[in-house]
Amino acid sequence: MDHYDPQQTNDYMQPEEDWDRDLLLDPAWEKQQRKTFTAWCNSHLRKAGTQIENIEEDFRDGLKLMLLLEVISGERLAKPERGKMRVHKISNVNKALDFIASKGVKLVSIGAEEIVDGNVKMTLGMIWTIILRFAIQDISVEETSAKEGLLLWCQRKTAPYKNVNIQNFHISWKDGLGFCALIHRHRPELIDYGKLRKDDPLTNLNTAFDVAEKYLDIPKMLDAEDIVGTARPDEKAIMTYVSSFYHAFSGAQKAETAANRICKVLAVNQENEQLMEDYEKLASDLLEWIRRTIPWLENRAPENTMQAMQQKLEDFRDYRRLHKPPKVQEKCQLEINFNTLQTKLRLSNRPAFMPSEGKMVSDINNAWGGLEQAEKGYEEWLLNEIRRLERLDHLAEKFRQKASIHESWTDGKEAMLQQKDYETATLSEIKALLKKHEAFESDLAAHQDRVEQIAAIAQELNELDYYDSPSVNARCQKICDQWDNLGALTQKRREALERTEKLLETIDQLYLEYAKRAAPFNNWMEGAMEDLQDTFIVHTIEEIQVRQLVPRRDQALMEEHARQQQNERLRKQFGAQANVIGPWIQTKMEEIGRISIEMHGTLEDQLNHLRQYEKSIVNYKPKIDQLEGDHQLIQEALIFDNKHTNYTMEHIRVGWEQLLTTIARTINEVENQILTRDAKGISQEQMNEFRASFNHFDRDHSGTLGPEEFKACLISLGYDIGNDAQKKTGMMDCEDFRACLISMGYNMGEAEFARIMSIVDPNRLGVVTFQAFIDFMSRETADTDTADQVMASFKILAGDKNYITVDELRRELPPDQAEYCIARMAPYNGRDAVPGALDYMSFSTALYGESDL
Repeated sequence: MDHYDPQQTNDYMQPEEDWDRDLLLDPAWEKQQRKTFTAWCNSHLRKAGTQIENIEEDFRDGLKLMLLLEVISGERLAKPERGKMRVHKISNVNKALDFIASKGVKLVSIGAEEIVDGNVKMTLGMIWTIILRFAIQDISVEETSAKEGLLLWCQRKTAPYKNVNIQNFHISWKDGLGFCALIHRHRPELIDYGKLRKDDPLTNLNTAFDVAEKYLDIPKMLDAEDIVGTARPDEKAIMTYVSSFYHAFSGAQKAETAANRICKVLAVNQENEQLMEDYEKLASDLLEWIRRTIPWLENRAPENTMQAMQQKLEDFRDYRRLHKPPKVQEKCQLEINFNTLQTKLRLSNRPAFMPSEGKMVSDINNAWGGLEQAEKGYEEWLLNEIRRLERLDHLAEKFRQKASIHESWTDGKEAMLQQKDYETATLSEIKALLKKHEAFESDLAAHQDRVEQIAAIAQELNELDYYDSPSVNARCQKICDQWDNLGALTQKRREALERTEKLLETIDQLYLEYAKRAAPFNNWMEGAMEDLQDTFIVHTIEEIQVRQLVPRRDQALMEEHARQQQNERLRKQFGAQANVIGPWIQTKMEEIGRISIEMHGTLEDQLNHLRQYEKSIVNYKPKIDQLEGDHQLIQEALIFDNKHTNYTMEHIRVGWEQLLTTIARTINEVENQILTRDAKGISQEQMNEFRASFNHFDRDHSGTLGPEEFKACLISLGYDIGNDAQKKTGMMDCEDFRACLISMGYNMGEAEFARIMSIVDPNRLGVVTFQAFIDFMSRETADTDTADQVMASFKILAGDKNYITVDELRRELPPDQAEYCIARMAPYNGRDAVPGALDYMSFSTALYGESDL
């Protein structure tokens, strides 16, 4: 109960002491008081499941009187007497009167015997005393209380309404507009005030009484006819009824405040849950994309043609330029969302978010590392395969050229070697044939080297796993078999020619004489035959072909020279750009790192500076795209080395992705620091102190502290973790810090340090960010809602019950938040449970992670 001033009540009650001598002599007032006080008592007794019909009769045994006092005070009275005798009744009434007196109320001319005897005047006086103490005395408005406070409240609430002028608790209410104005001020949807008329008091009063009973749970305590028909309505009846409006709307205000607190907490929880769902979905989608992509990158099945492999290279370029960059952004956004969520959870006094198994940030980083490893191996394999296919294409073309030349040369040779022309030839013809055959044998020997080259090329194609090796092997085998056959036919023809020559020489001896005589003719014949034979043997088509090949070769050399010049231009063009872009990216990374750890200006200054950097970085993207275009030309030209730069396109891509990720993460870190600073009231000086300490121990400038660095940082700030206790004693300088380390010997309890690490590194990444650091250093200063406060708010909405119903939730909360609670609240199983009762206590606890929601 609120503080009670007995003197205040005595002062207020003094002018009312004569009520029992004069005022109740007016029957109209007594009637009004009977009705009003009876209704007021019943509005409280119904909470205990009972009521009264006759005010002077039903309180005579003191039982319902004691019950009424227990209900309105919330306290237990002495155990009542259950006997039917007068002495028992007097005892009970005295217990009630003693309880009233214990609250500092002076009872004037009211005794237990008179109540037991059913004295109407005394009973009404006693009830009025109770109403004053428990319904009116504690009303306080602008440093006025009780009656004056209630009157001032009415005046304040009705001030904006025309034709309403509340000056007292009797005639100011006769026209009913005052009651209607009170209702309309708090619940404008219940009454159309503009349609009310001052000259129709009955309608106004009945409207107010009906609406109050139906929508505000205020029972009818007055009759409109009695109010209108009485020159001066009973002040006590009016005050009692008006006080019910005050408490109804005051309770509504409390309920509204409680509902607002609950809505605020639920909104935070709903937002956090949405962020968690978004994280889980984004993490699942990203992991699924990685899971699908890695097998594609690990697929090393070679293609048969250069065209097919170049298409794979083109697909890989699309992957790096079109498909992967959005995933890099998603990964960066995932980490940003995770860090923002953890910050919001810490600031709202909620436990850290633990993603589903396999979806931690570290899990995603590991999966991403696997993706990039597969990606790196895939590009190397692609380039090696293209080199291999380029070599294979060259060898295959060389094989085809040499095989074609050889096959062209051998065309008809077997038929020529199998001719029987020597059978009808003369000796001179035989000798000519032998000379021709010797020339052929020389030519055959010269072609031996080409055949061996063809076989060697075929062997190399087999060793390099040429896809069309079977056809190459078949052609090579055919050439080799034909070559062997040519050798055999050549030997056979030589033997035949030599036998024939020997035979003809013998015959020639026989015709020697004849030959001498026919010498002139024979000489002429032989000369003609030689001429004919020379024409036939002359260097033939090969010589002509050689003369044709020389200019072709010159043309090919010129084309190759031009191609190499173009390749060199491409190398220089790519190198010139890469040598600018690579250092630019590195410089930007270093500048961002400096901005994020320097303490120049406010956090807002840092944020603005970083956003300017982000804009300049995004505007640089066309240069990256231009470099990608040059890189594509280099790959299409099958250029695999570049002496003009140490930067590869992959170096630039990775650096660019890291730059975008770093600027986004850094901006998010500063935004979260601002959230933490504002939520916890950290001054700029404190922020600078935290940053200076953090930077001192962040020796590798990584933006994070390892466990040992963090431990040393805590010691430097005066946190004694050696005794598993935590005391902030102030800032230490370097010498103090050294002395601290020596004296303590890093004497930190492992249990306490493990507890602290679980706070600052809930996801067990092994590092402490500056955001987690400042949150830890200021974690006790936040003004946040607690589970107990939310529980108390639900208790108000539930009307002090230990449970709340579905209807109450839907009546008091917005639809989406009501359904949110209904879906998550467990059934209430207490002894006082009713159908549909829900357990708001465990729900409130679960909101703050102290149990499962």
